[in-house]
Amino acid sequence: MKKIHMFNDIIRKLRKDLFGKGPERIHTIFVDNMAVSTLYGNLTPTEKFIASTPEGKEMVHRARTGMIQAVYAKAPPEGLEELMEAKFLHLFSDFKIDDDIAVSVFLFDRSID
Repeated sequence: MKKIHMFNDIIRKLRKDLFGKGPERIHTIFVDNMAVSTLYGNLTPTEKFIASTPEGKEMVHRARTGMIQAVYAKAPPEGLEELMEAKFLHLFSDFKIDDDIAVSVFLFDRSID
């Protein structure tokens, strides 16, 4: 599906620009007014090193989730609303540092599927 591929490219580019490394793999599904993305292989070598202690793991988690939510709270990435033909409302995200997996749920103002 071309739309999902284009959506994933926008997400990957933003994270690469923000963190210096984009996810190695993204799996996205569209459900009603949400895009649910699972992102694999996100961490940089530096983040992996920092996350080798419990305190470091918490710091990487907080920085990653806080930073991405702050960016989306300011404005959605360029081309996202045009591609989805819907207004972006909110991003919910979490990160499982041990497995290097992030999940992001993008909420839109109308059905996108």
